[in-house]
Amino acid sequence: MTDSGVATHPAGVPADLMSLSYEPLTPTAYLDRAAASHGTRTAVVDGDRSWTYAELHERCRKLAGGLAAIHGGRPVAVLVPNTHVGLEAAFGVPWSGAALVAVNTRLSAGEVAYILEHANASVLVHDPDFDELVADALGRLDSPPQVVRVGDDYERLITWGEPTAVTPDDERALLSINYTSGTTGNPKGVMYHHRGAYLQALSMAGHTGLTPSSVHLWTLPMFHCNGWCFPWAVTAAAATHVCLPRVEPARIWELIRGHGVTHLNGAPTVLSMIAYAPEAHTVQTPVKVATGGAPPSPAILRRMAELGFEVTHLYGLTETFGPAMICDWQPEWNNLDEDAQARMKARQGVGNMIACAVRVITDDGSDAPADGQTTGQIALRGNNVMLGYLKDEQATRDAAPDGWFRTGDIGVMHPDGYVELRDRSKDVIISGGENIASVEVEQAIADHPAVLEAAVIAVPDERWGEVPAAYVTLREGASATEQEIVEHVRARLARFKAPKSVTFTELPKTSTGKIQKFVLRDAAWSGRDRRIGS
Repeated sequence: MTDSGVATHPAGVPADLMSLSYEPLTPTAYLDRAAASHGTRTAVVDGDRSWTYAELHERCRKLAGGLAAIHGGRPVAVLVPNTHVGLEAAFGVPWSGAALVAVNTRLSAGEVAYILEHANASVLVHDPDFDELVADALGRLDSPPQVVRVGDDYERLITWGEPTAVTPDDERALLSINYTSGTTGNPKGVMYHHRGAYLQALSMAGHTGLTPSSVHLWTLPMFHCNGWCFPWAVTAAAATHVCLPRVEPARIWELIRGHGVTHLNGAPTVLSMIAYAPEAHTVQTPVKVATGGAPPSPAILRRMAELGFEVTHLYGLTETFGPAMICDWQPEWNNLDEDAQARMKARQGVGNMIACAVRVITDDGSDAPADGQTTGQIALRGNNVMLGYLKDEQATRDAAPDGWFRTGDIGVMHPDGYVELRDRSKDVIISGGENIASVEVEQAIADHPAVLEAAVIAVPDERWGEVPAAYVTLREGASATEQEIVEHVRARLARFKAPKSVTFTELPKTSTGKIQKFVLRDAAWSGRDRRIGS
């Protein structure tokens, strides 16, 4: 209390003045700033249409008003490719006072129906490309959400919507629900809060060097961890968003040339598509690329560098708002040779600028020594970790038994404090008592000049229990034999780590470009032919 009897904060500040130095954090505030400071600059380019930041701000506020009149406070689901609608939803849905549910565009009708029901979605905004999918999904529900079809319906909603911008009193209020892939059962609804998205976006803008002169190409799905929070990060920098509804290498190169793209994100497989496209050429101005989802091979890193792309490796999960770690490049590494630099870039790195320090925890619960050899499970906590799983408190507790979120990834801590992923715990191959990291074998295979990408899994073996098997996609016009690949690996790794078989095939992938090893494993362990699709 003060002498006058007024309640005070512990620091001695009167309670009625606390609002002077506190404002709940929300990523939607970035669009307010961009519109006020950069209102006449181009915010979004989508095909032959574009909008300034002032226009985007107005559209999002009117979208918020239109949705607020119909959603009744329940979540709003959005099923769209990477178009201006996805960007508008990132601001308009939270401003309407509802949680955003960005739905994976490659899911089946049953999976979409499950998400809509589990999230208790009141409204579904969807692109006409998904008319059949939506009709099938809604037909499975007893109480389907109200549908807003992109086109006349969507524009009508914006036209008659009263400009609205609801902001949270509590910055840890629910912002969005992002669903995991659900490869071993129903997907989990990962809950994001406003504070985490605000800080994660700020971190992404800082680490990737976004500025008002930047041009960001949307090669990463906006539904994936809310686009790694880049809808808000790019807007925070007042940079330009360039939409890309489908990942087509020829179109990517066309947009890079036509719009002077400076930034893009994607899984290593997307980088491969860009790097080995017929249209590929050395860019005049460096393009900054953030990649994650799997460790990029030294081979693809070298190829991207040759073309003028500056690749930064990121690591994270749906539960961590996307990238929680970054392979933060140190200027001293510029003096290393090309191969050493590639190895450094392939590491997962350190916590990003708003994250807590990363831990590698061994089976006995202690921290692994920083020797680059002792393995343990990567554990995270901090402002960019989820609130929890929607309607699943037990799963939340299981994922963070001691207040540290267990990622399920096995890694080592290097002496310089950088973490390197060795494998997913479920992807470690135990052959005759020896542990084999599938990632290590994959990177050795990917270094073969004929290889575009590779996946290595355990397959049953009568003598050893299980052995490594490789599935390889070759570059267009290249050739290699099974024995050549095996010998290539043996020349680089211990002989027992070399694949016992090599299958040349197209690899199954998720909508974000991650290779679906579980598809390969299911086929191998069920006794079906290893050749996917045969």
